Amino acid sequence: MKNKLLNYQKKTLGLAVIATLGMSSFVSVQAQEHTKTKMENKKTTNFENILLSKWTGPYGGVPSFDKMELSKLKPAMEKGMEMHLEEIEKIANNPAPPTFENTIVEMEKAGKPLDRAFTYYGLWSSNISSPEFREIQQELSPKISEYSSKISQNKKLFERIKTIYDNSLKTPLEADQQRVVQLIYEDFAMEGANLDEKSKERYAEINKELSQLYTKFSNNILHDEENYVTYLEKDELGGLPDSFIKAAAKAAADRGQEGKYAITNTRSSMDPFLTYSDEREIREKVWNNYYSRGDNDDEYDNNKLITQILKLRNERVKLMGYDNYAEWRLQNRMAKNPENAMELMNAVWPAALARVDQEVEDMQAIAEKEDLDITIKPWDYRYFAEKVRKDKYDLDSDEVKQYLQLDNLTQALFFTAGELFNFNFTPVPEGSVSVFQEDVKVWEVTDKTTGDLIGLWYLDPYARPGKRSGAWATTYRSYTAFDGKETVLASNNSNFVKPAPGEPALISWDDATTFFHEFGHALHFLSANVKYPTLNSGVRDYTEFQSQLLERWLSTDKVINKFLLHHQTGEPIPAALVQKIKNASTFNQGFETTEFLASALMDMKYHTIDPENINPKTFEKKALKELNMPEEIVMRHRSPQFGHVFSGEGYATGYYGYLWADVLTADAAEAFAESPGGFYDKDMASKLVKYLFAPRNSMDPAEAYRLFRGRDAKIDALMRDRGFPVPEKEHNNKNKTK
Repeated sequence: MKNKLLNYQKKTLGLAVIATLGMSSFVSVQAQEHTKTKMENKKTTNFENILLSKWTGPYGGVPSFDKMELSKLKPAMEKGMEMHLEEIEKIANNPAPPTFENTIVEMEKAGKPLDRAFTYYGLWSSNISSPEFREIQQELSPKISEYSSKISQNKKLFERIKTIYDNSLKTPLEADQQRVVQLIYEDFAMEGANLDEKSKERYAEINKELSQLYTKFSNNILHDEENYVTYLEKDELGGLPDSFIKAAAKAAADRGQEGKYAITNTRSSMDPFLTYSDEREIREKVWNNYYSRGDNDDEYDNNKLITQILKLRNERVKLMGYDNYAEWRLQNRMAKNPENAMELMNAVWPAALARVDQEVEDMQAIAEKEDLDITIKPWDYRYFAEKVRKDKYDLDSDEVKQYLQLDNLTQALFFTAGELFNFNFTPVPEGSVSVFQEDVKVWEVTDKTTGDLIGLWYLDPYARPGKRSGAWATTYRSYTAFDGKETVLASNNSNFVKPAPGEPALISWDDATTFFHEFGHALHFLSANVKYPTLNSGVRDYTEFQSQLLERWLSTDKVINKFLLHHQTGEPIPAALVQKIKNASTFNQGFETTEFLASALMDMKYHTIDPENINPKTFEKKALKELNMPEEIVMRHRSPQFGHVFSGEGYATGYYGYLWADVLTADAAEAFAESPGGFYDKDMASKLVKYLFAPRNSMDPAEAYRLFRGRDAKIDALMRDRGFPVPEKEHNNKNKTK
């Protein structure tokens, strides 16, 4: 049940990534509405409200995206929460002794109308936001918080859960039932179910305050992404690829600036501009716009919100007796505690810094060779790194891009899924399934052997106003089998720059890697084989592993030879160019590892200190200085725009999880590489699906990995993978993944 709430919050706040996000808690509603308002709502918030109604049509029912009306959202959410709370009260007050069937199963069944409403809520939040929606979101976030607290602090309900949990320790249930009970009990306990009434009341108040702060933090970032656009004139396009120029012209025209060229304040626009533009002053401006989101000393500044969030989080965990937020958060993660997470990061950090020194030296040499009297600055890093790439490896990223057509890469995803998972993807006839935006496409997913329906896959590929930046995956419906088998409705969402009419969508190698990454999350959803909804939840420092692993198939020979075709000639990418890509596979790892780890380390530092008098601006600067952060690089997500951590709690003290998952990824990739059939070895693929994808959270992640690999993962593979020296002292996850 609690995990269902986490899925709701994922949809509510739309965090990046991903996939199976869960924030620690949901926060609340006013206990009573005015009688007149309640009477008015009754007229519009029953099952006639399409946002609550059972989905109809093919594929086991699909969302009515074509009938969404924002005016119906607030009444649907309020009515849905009311209905769910009534179900919870009925379960909690059941006079019969608590059993798995009359308590846990009933909790798993409850809340379906609200779940449907949250699907639409999450879509408005992430994909089609508007000022009108944000007002509704601001009103609803504290109500959602109160609703959540009414469940997690329901004393009678928790007593029933605890009784079942205690009994299961004496007389174990079936394995999947035991896991469900364990997860639900731990979630309730972590959310303060064992607190006294006064502490529970304060706990709920804190959650309510946090929910409003999270929403405001997220919307402030979105505001700065929408409002800081850089427009170029024709004589300011030096160095930019033709495909990018055409897309920038369209982006400007869409914003009423015909004849100009728009660099939007998103990573997919900023990154290629900084890589190719010869205009150093404009590069600096674009860089400043992007890395100053939420940090402009105006009403949308997020620094004060960070302080408030940290203080409230700290107060909340102190109510339960924890020393700091990180200690509380990591207890049910693979790392178990902040010390283990820090140990891993500190093992990699020195090698990353050493590589940055080498990269900057190479870039400075290029600048001097070109008689440029400059010192490399952050807005120069991508530009000169590209020059070094060409100089060292004779590799031109724009040349590679000509072979990376979005349509072909989509087919490459399907090919990979067919080879590993035995899935087949067929386009759904236009109009047979409703979509929320004209660019969204839908595919039917079936088993290649049996023809059985697995589900649907939605793709929303392009950036637009009102859509948050980044790339992520989500589900509109997850697979379960305990109450009738339900087909999966999975969605991938990207922010590729939409091409000009008649032009192909060409993307960078990094964007192609991200495309495979997010599809890995979708395959995790589609391959699920669990009985109970709670088992679809994810463990934060494990759930990125499956998606990171799928990235590896982009660079396999079968994908390269079959799908990397020149957008004009249709010719396969030349073997010599492929070899250059492989030769440069560890290029720029200093930059990539350092910008990520800086964010992950800051995340952990924020949550292991006393935040009482913290000033995020000075704290960030001081902490990075203590880490010897190179001046030429900034955090991947600076504090005021760190939505993973401050727009909710899914990645709070969990951003390190990408690195933890990458240890597993590198180790698992070596297992494939060493197998007789390589990355397409049938036995390895079978183990991949059986142990790493299908179980979701129905077994302990560490045990699942051991079943796949035969041992715990070692850090050695990660260091080799990034071209870093392997530490003399062997590090592994053995003592941390029990």
